[in-house]
Parts: sequence; structure tokens; C-alpha cells
Amino acid sequence: MMDFLIVGLGNPGVEYSNTPHNLGFMVIDRLAASNAIRVSRKENMAFVGLGEIKQKKIALAKPQTFMNLSGPSVKGLLERYELNADRLILVYDELDLPWGSMKIKPKGSAAGHNGMRSVIGSIGTSDFARVRIGIHPGRPIKGEEFVLRPFKKSQKQEVEEIVSKAAEAVESIIAEGVEKSMTVYNRRAQGSNEEEE
Repeated sequence: MMDFLIVGLGNPGVEYSNTPHNLGFMVIDRLAASNAIRVSRKENMAFVGLGEIKQKKIALAKPQTFMNLSGPSVKGLLERYELNADRLILVYDELDLPWGSMKIKPKGSAAGHNGMRSVIGSIGTSDFARVRIGIHPGRPIKGEEFVLRPFKKSQKQEVEEIVSKAAEAVESIIAEGVEKSMTVYNRRAQGSNEEEE
């Protein structure tokens, strides 16, 4: 029996691997590497790895359906491992949050994020934990173009730090619960005026 399903949202394919929209995949890869888990099984339209994090049995997953169609894969994995939505932790990039910021939420709407909308629509509830990774650069952008544009080499260190922090946040949720993790990781980013709903 699994304790948690941890899903990172992203797009399959090498051309997307180093883009803001794939930060969810990058966090899954970081969790896998630091906990000696191989994410290579093909299940329910996703690459999956089974293992332990913080003494809990977990499944790490990267849906291979493209971001905006992630829902059926997540639904199938929850059913496969006989988990309710409150055992799901979803990790994804968030254009509404400033670059480098992060917000853990115990539930909430899709807030215009198509990957989230797909997941909520498929599993029939928005009551699950999510780790939202801010990617807005603080200047006018075309969202669709920006999220699929590869990171610059000069951003490599920053991206590493963001991914590492998000992976830590997931481990904190597993070990300490959502509420406690929120108090540690939900520090308001500089320049952010966003109020939590």
C-alpha cells in the first residue's frame, strides 16, 4: 500500500525538458535522485517510480500525456494505488507567481492553469496538496511562448536552487503535513502582491 502519490506536471520530449513548464518533472527527478528511486515504469500514461521518502511509501510520477491532458493519468494512478485525493501531492509551474517563489496549498481552484484544470476535472475534487513554483519573470511576456522557452545557461544555478527547494517542500509535506510545511515554505516573495484565496 502506498502512502502518497507525488506527481510532477510537464511535457514529454527532449525539446521541453529544460523549460519553465517542466519544473514539475525536474522536481520529480530531484526527489528520485536523492532517494534512490528509478522513475522508469510505464503505468497509466506516466513514468512511475516506487520507493520510500521520509519512511513513507511513495509513488513518483511524470505523466506523458502533455501538460494540459494530465488528468486521466493522475486519476488512473490514484485508482491503481488505491489512494484518495488527500494522498496526492501535485508539483507544477505557476505563471501567476513571481520567479523563484513557491506556494504550498492544501486545496484550491485551477487558477487558469490548464494542467491543474485537467487533474481537477478528472479526479472530481480540488482537495489535494499542491506545490506551485513561481515562474513569472516580472516583465511583460506572452505566457504560452514563455513557458516553453528553454532556460538560459545563466539561469542554471537559479533553476537548480528552485528545484531543490521545491523537492525539500515535498519531503516536508510527506513528513510534517501540509499545514506545517506551509508555515516554513510560503514566505511571500519579494515584489509579490498576490493574496492567497
